[in-house]
Amino acid sequence: MAQKYSLAEIRDFWSDQARLHGQAAAASWSDVRVMEMEVREISRYLADGDRVLDVGCANGYSTVQFAAGRDIRIRGVDYIPEMIEQARQRLTGMADRLRGSIEFASGDITALDEPDAAYDKVITIRVLINLGSWENQLKALRECTRVLKPGGTLLASEATVRGWVNLNRFREEWGLPDIPMPPFNQYLDEEKLAADMPVGLQLVDVVDFASTYYVGTRVLKPLLAKALESGVDAADPGMEWNRWFSQLPPAGDYGTQKLFVFRKQ
Repeated sequence: MAQKYSLAEIRDFWSDQARLHGQAAAASWSDVRVMEMEVREISRYLADGDRVLDVGCANGYSTVQFAAGRDIRIRGVDYIPEMIEQARQRLTGMADRLRGSIEFASGDITALDEPDAAYDKVITIRVLINLGSWENQLKALRECTRVLKPGGTLLASEATVRGWVNLNRFREEWGLPDIPMPPFNQYLDEEKLAADMPVGLQLVDVVDFASTYYVGTRVLKPLLAKALESGVDAADPGMEWNRWFSQLPPAGDYGTQKLFVFRKQ
């Protein structure tokens, strides 16, 4: 198992990703299909008129899609200055393509420079998993709760330990090696979350929106590529195979990525 990155190494990794990929989706993640699924799923919970905070917005790839689909006021924050620079550049010339309004600023999820009870919705997309420990994840959840209005919704699309374990069990049955957890990630532990929920935050739903996609692309696709000796890159998310599986309804509990829907009481 690879040694886990320190918080400084995690920050350096994402700074490098911003410089390497610019405004491309890959600055946030290589699997753009799951990112598209995240946007679709989260958008179901957004309503015209909402004031939204997108915490850990990276280069704004998903943020602009939220504002294109809904008449919302959304503020994207990230602790990597290079990401915010790319996000602001992304807005150039986009005014006529947006239904809502967007602003970007620097911000750290564990110490948000935002007023109490200011937002109807708060979004995190693969942010909690980059904080190194459960203690930091819990601190971030408390900050997200603080800036939500009473009755507001926290939408957290995060990788989970349970989904990761289940997926690797599926792969093991078919002779495939485990997919390792990246050294810069600490997946969210659903058991710890259930036992230590921040005061004032209620978990109302967990949507395993990507389970079918993960089975199709992390089990079936590599098995087929191996059996046919086709030379197909099973990790390539740009293939029609991936696009097709991203359109299928979810089934099972094999998706590492899940959407947690919380409500502030």
